[in-house]
Amino acid sequence: MIVTLIVACEVGFWLLLAGGLALRYLARMPRLGAAVLLCEPLLELVLLAVTTLDLKNGAAPDWKHGLAALYIGYTVAYGHYTVKWLDGHAAHRLAGGPKPAGAGYGKARAVHEWKLWIRTVLAAAVALALLQGAIWYVGDAGDVSSLKAWQFGALRAVGIHALVAAAYTLWPKRAPERVG
Repeated sequence: MIVTLIVACEVGFWLLLAGGLALRYLARMPRLGAAVLLCEPLLELVLLAVTTLDLKNGAAPDWKHGLAALYIGYTVAYGHYTVKWLDGHAAHRLAGGPKPAGAGYGKARAVHEWKLWIRTVLAAAVALALLQGAIWYVGDAGDVSSLKAWQFGALRAVGIHALVAAAYTLWPKRAPERVG
């Protein structure tokens, strides 16, 4: 049930995003569009509540609970960023707004990658806190090795993303050469 809910939350995120942007730019109803976009965090609250109830009702903590924690952490850290990024592109494509700035090249790109890394640190911190809360909640009554493995996975993601950001710092992406 938890995996189905995670998938439903992801589908719901994109449906709310598409609906909110369509209302803002196609239907010219910016307030209603913003209201729809603001409903997105409710999905994560539902997922958190259902996951907590699942553990409370005696479910053995496993990979599904860990995945839910990482999903919530990711959406806390990257959800608003994703909405803002897509909103800028929708404004450009659908409402004649200015073209959104890209990540850039050289130092600007490296700075952008480190800012994304900070979001990954936030995502991991939220996931780690949720996972640790679940570990404490279950206590000695159950096997929490799966939840601890997800904690290690969150830390691994932070490390891998740091390597990506460092690579952009050490070997900056160069602007394409203009021909003609």
